[in-house]
Amino acid sequence: MTAVLFDFSGTLFRVESTESWLRAVLSESGHPLPEPELKATADALEAAGALPGGASPVRLPQDLAEVWAVRDESAQLHRAAYTGVSRRVPLPDPRLHDALYERHMTPAAWAPYPDAAEVLRTLRERGIGVGVVSNIGWDLRPVFRAHGLDRYVDAYVLSYEHGVQKPDPRLFSVACAALGADPRQVVMVGDSKEADGGAAALGCRVHFVEHLPVADRPDALLPVLDLVG
Repeated sequence: MTAVLFDFSGTLFRVESTESWLRAVLSESGHPLPEPELKATADALEAAGALPGGASPVRLPQDLAEVWAVRDESAQLHRAAYTGVSRRVPLPDPRLHDALYERHMTPAAWAPYPDAAEVLRTLRERGIGVGVVSNIGWDLRPVFRAHGLDRYVDAYVLSYEHGVQKPDPRLFSVACAALGADPRQVVMVGDSKEADGGAAALGCRVHFVEHLPVADRPDALLPVLDLVG
């Protein structure tokens, strides 16, 4: 294998909990809520699927179904989809829905999995190309820089920058080309069989990890090092 492609959310990084997300925004905006109400609101936001990188909607509103299906194809669609489901949950100030969306794009909202740095560093040492292929509506590069992992990434291929989202093989093809790698000599690592599994159409080997909290998944990325030899 000459290169490894990684998904972002649920693979290399995990977003903060919905409660932490809401708590941070309420604190920064000066809109405190009584603790029981805060927790109930966080639960409602989670059920709505309002946190990008978090849980999927329990029930997607019909009027948002069309935009939700293509939300990762542009920054505008991504914001519209997630603030759209967020607005189903009452907040003390309507402007908080946009503040929540802004919060999730900050490095503080994301934590790398414990073994991410070791795996990326080892791949670099072995001369293996590394790409990040993500269905996303914003620039995640600052997250990698803030956590000291940008130095190990050779290429970022983000759906909103190409107007194509996984599992479309075209996105993986762009990543392989950016790394100068034959897809048949590439491993795609991700947490979604539906989205990340699209790389198999090009001949890539696909390796899946579970989308778990950071504390519950200390070493799931380490087997990737065995796959590349």
